Amino acid sequence: MMSKIIMSVMLALMISMILIITCTIISKKTILDREKMSPFECGFDPKSSSRMPFSIQFFLIAVLFLIFDIEIVIILPMIITLKTSSLMTWFTTVTVFITILLAGLYHEWNNGVLDWAN
Repeated sequence: MMSKIIMSVMLALMISMILIITCTIISKKTILDREKMSPFECGFDPKSSSRMPFSIQFFLIAVLFLIFDIEIVIILPMIITLKTSSLMTWFTTVTVFITILLAGLYHEWNNGVLDWAN
């Protein structure tokens, strides 16, 4: 049994190394010149930089939304488990979970992530 596991790991490592070496040999280095690195605008020189500045505010709001969206998905099954678990255990779990949720929201609010004025 142990020899089959070792052989499987060795075979996986060997196939991985062969693929890495083959890809390294086959791929050729491209020369980074001005034309290949510039954005395509129908043959004209670009009018502005192709690198747009990214607003960190939108990124933080998106991450905050995803966190709270996932937490809502976790909260919804808690209603179904109310019937099958003891009331004290269920209440303690829900209270701890919502307390952590509110503490995270307070932390984000305290750090100014939710302020759009600046």
